[in-house]
Amino acid sequence: MTAHPRLSMNVATIKYAPFEDSLRVLLDAGYESVGLWREPVAELGLDEATKRFADSGLRLSTLCRQGFFTMEEGAARRASIDENRRAIAETATLAAAGAPRSRAVLVLVAGGLPEGSRDLVGARARIADALEELAPEASAAGVTLAIEPLHPMYASDRAVVSTLKQALDLAAPFAPETVGVTVDTFHIWWDPEAEAQIERAGREGRIATYQVCDWATPLPADVLLSRHYPGDGVIDFGTFTRAVEATGYAGDIEVEIFNQQIWDAPWAEVARRTAETFDAAVAPHLASVPAGA
Repeated sequence: MTAHPRLSMNVATIKYAPFEDSLRVLLDAGYESVGLWREPVAELGLDEATKRFADSGLRLSTLCRQGFFTMEEGAARRASIDENRRAIAETATLAAAGAPRSRAVLVLVAGGLPEGSRDLVGARARIADALEELAPEASAAGVTLAIEPLHPMYASDRAVVSTLKQALDLAAPFAPETVGVTVDTFHIWWDPEAEAQIERAGREGRIATYQVCDWATPLPADVLLSRHYPGDGVIDFGTFTRAVEATGYAGDIEVEIFNQQIWDAPWAEVARRTAETFDAAVAPHLASVPAGA
């Protein structure tokens, strides 16, 4: 079996696989690229994880995730900023260890409303302040901070950035190679401005990563676990993929799925099914050269 050369699977899709097992599963399934998650790296230790990642020969598509800096100034915010600094350094280290054309992209989930707050405007302003503080360090490390807008149902607890327009407006003061955006079909499929904002993101050179998974109802009780394989829901992957391709984006396309049934399935089966659904729902709309070519 050989996965599409532009397909990357985020290891969160096989959540329970230890770090080295997740790399082996993807290699066995013919993948060339992987999106890594910070927690498994931390469990193994950055030095050892970097060595094993380098030995795998896989390409890095993204490192997930950091951000979470919407709180007011104080000890918790300083701790968050410091954690983002560590994440920037980890991204640079892992990207340097990956196969050629690895991308030093750190996905940022902004954070929700601070406890007891109803101040959306203030929370979003503090994101801008955090980016201003972190952008010089990201630039020096050669890392792109990829702001990920999340579906509005997560605005209170995970991300007060809900649209690509909001993400692009936050990124605008910075060089595109330093602050970009994550285009994730699960989070933006509902937005009537999504196609126009994808075009804008391409024009501004800010598409740091393209992520695909599907939306289906009814949603589970834990809406965080509501993602599906491409093609198993209602999202029009043709429209979104063609829009991203039209911008000239030719990087990896990452599948990241949070779904308890998928997490409980055998890892090799998930890797195979991910590749099959990608080939059916996304690959037919790709026109640009493979990411690893």
